[in-house]
Amino acid sequence: MTAQLERGSPVPLRAMTVAWVVVLVSLLVVLDTTVVNIALGALARDFRASVGTIQWVVTGYVLALATVIPITAWSIGKLGAKRVYLAAIAVFTIGSLLCSLAWDTWSLAGFRVLQGLGGGLLMPVGMTIVLRSAGGGANGRLMSMLGIPPLIGPIVGPVLGGLLVAELSWRWIFLVNLPLGLAGLLFAARSLPADQERAARRLDWPGLALLSPGLVLLVYGLTAEHLLGMALGALLIAGFVLRALTAAEPLLQLRLFARRRLAASAGTLVLFAGAYFGSMLLLPLYYQLVRGQDPAVAGLLGIPQVLATGVTMQVATRLVDRIPPGRIVVLGTVLAPSGFFLLAWQLAADTPYWMIIAATVVTGTGVGMTMMPATAAGTRGLSHAEAPAASTGLVIIQQVGSATGTAIVTAALGHSLATRLPGTDGLDQAFGLPTSAAPALAAAFQDSYLWGCAIMLLSLVPALFLPRRSEEATAGARRSES
Repeated sequence: MTAQLERGSPVPLRAMTVAWVVVLVSLLVVLDTTVVNIALGALARDFRASVGTIQWVVTGYVLALATVIPITAWSIGKLGAKRVYLAAIAVFTIGSLLCSLAWDTWSLAGFRVLQGLGGGLLMPVGMTIVLRSAGGGANGRLMSMLGIPPLIGPIVGPVLGGLLVAELSWRWIFLVNLPLGLAGLLFAARSLPADQERAARRLDWPGLALLSPGLVLLVYGLTAEHLLGMALGALLIAGFVLRALTAAEPLLQLRLFARRRLAASAGTLVLFAGAYFGSMLLLPLYYQLVRGQDPAVAGLLGIPQVLATGVTMQVATRLVDRIPPGRIVVLGTVLAPSGFFLLAWQLAADTPYWMIIAATVVTGTGVGMTMMPATAAGTRGLSHAEAPAASTGLVIIQQVGSATGTAIVTAALGHSLATRLPGTDGLDQAFGLPTSAAPALAAAFQDSYLWGCAIMLLSLVPALFLPRRSEEATAGARRSES
């Protein structure tokens, strides 16, 4: 569909159908991402795994996302958007089947990597397909539909995952993806437009070979406290940065991040995402370990925070065009760690649930004021040619922060459990402790939230470099100085 739509004109049925197919498939990926945190307790019990080991079920998926996202543009140009999209759905669905058959933590983590390779392509390729299916006048309306999965998934996912784990088995959080994935594959094959043009570009294989193992080694070194692993990972990532700054067609356009605004956005997101997503597994485990709740109740108790994030994000994304984004982000990077601090301060074995929920709502509000506005602030003012590379770079930086933050927070939790409850080196042992151990368990979660709070507070430093004056005021100040 090449004709441009007039602004305000009805969206063609074909374009709307394409958008709904992409929304449904994206919802499948978001649901899968959110249900796994709820199931970590059951996975640890079944596999008799430590905190540091079980976190690879989350981290392996996130690292796969960070690895595959940079090759999106190349794969679309080489194979075509529809073919890549169908292949990604198939890989994600096959990965889900294999995850349901996992026999230990490391097999599950490996199959989660396969899932991540498929899931990482689905979102950016789906966005490309939607943009191509309609003219400029409908882009805003169709793109707004792609905001549905991130709003609905975190609400439905934990509850659905909790029910499946409580009533059936953790394996069903992956088995449920099979009929949904097959349906998505069928709808996509029938409804998505065929590729009419391709623009193949060279893939920076040396850059990819440096980035992927570098990330894995760095996160492994942080998790296992393996200094050699950390050093090798840091060395490979440094090599990747050097390659990206000198190659003619690098995997990531890191030169763009020399700009103050984009660099401040990246610094804010890597620290903030590391603290926020790295700490997401703590509260579900607290509810199950310390309070004895089943996974379904743990999922329900997490809904207020998700709603606070969703509502605030909708408001913040509308305000960011009228209020300088730096003001919004700075406030968010103060509110979110304040919620973490409230949790760390009051989290005990008998803390009233309303107090915990109130603290999570504060955090959720801060998250909604930070993530999207920081991204918008970093990409504002870029040319059409620069914006995709900058957006991809920010997404990857956020994923790297999430993986690293998960490693740090889970390592902190494992240390605290071992210190406060000697001999408890696995989550399965923690689940088997008597109720008298609940205060010590709660204290371990307090310690871990303090780590998350500290990392999140650091994001305030780069956030202060985001523009806090309107473009008009800045331009006026420059004219008066000249």
